[in-house]
Amino acid sequence: MENLTHYPVLVFAVALVSLSLASAAGAWLRRRNSSMTEEQKDDLSLILAASLTLLALIIGFSFSMATNRYDQRKNFEEAEANAIGTEYLRADFLPSADAVRVRKLLSDYTNQRISFYTNTDDAQRTRIDERVNQMEADLWAAVRGPAAAQPTPVIALVLAGMNDVINSQGYTQAAYWNRIPMAAWYLLAAIALCCNVLFGYRMQTTGKLALVLPLVVSISLLLIADIDAPRHGLIHVSPQNLESLARSLGH
Repeated sequence: MENLTHYPVLVFAVALVSLSLASAAGAWLRRRNSSMTEEQKDDLSLILAASLTLLALIIGFSFSMATNRYDQRKNFEEAEANAIGTEYLRADFLPSADAVRVRKLLSDYTNQRISFYTNTDDAQRTRIDERVNQMEADLWAAVRGPAAAQPTPVIALVLAGMNDVINSQGYTQAAYWNRIPMAAWYLLAAIALCCNVLFGYRMQTTGKLALVLPLVVSISLLLIADIDAPRHGLIHVSPQNLESLARSLGH
């Protein structure tokens, strides 16, 4: 079951409400303890500045982790298209009947891989994965027979190419599972909450200005979650290489 971080809009909503409440709690604590000396206010300002600096660093590191994973998913999509295209050409080395079958399977497989990238329905994802697994078994069987019947170096290239096709799908799936760890999200949330409590405590006035820091931090978390979420965000990997390959194959 997917967690909250798979849905960037929910991350933004929960963060904005939670951080706004934390800021309001800090303002309430300040009203309960309004007799702060100037030295205490200076110390509080120093602690708040240090905490905000730490929060900014952690947000920056989290953003870097998310963008690295996004780039990895893009690279694997390109690798998938290259592996399928190469194997489609290597099918020429097979007997004509086997070549026709392999090309047809590769064309259908390409369409399934495009569906994997464009699908946003969680219920359909399992069915797509099942079809992909079955088609990979069919593809391997389609080249295993000719390779066993005619074990030449040229046919071995076809076998190796099909292995690359199947492996590339595995690398892509692993990249989609490789998300920012939940422990990192928990630590980021804890520091953000502490900073907003301190921010509310240090604010001398209440009103719209008290929402500035919660809003800015919430937008930052939205961006991180959006880049890190492969499917449910506005920013996602487009299968442009696979789509270009599908058009070149006549689909």
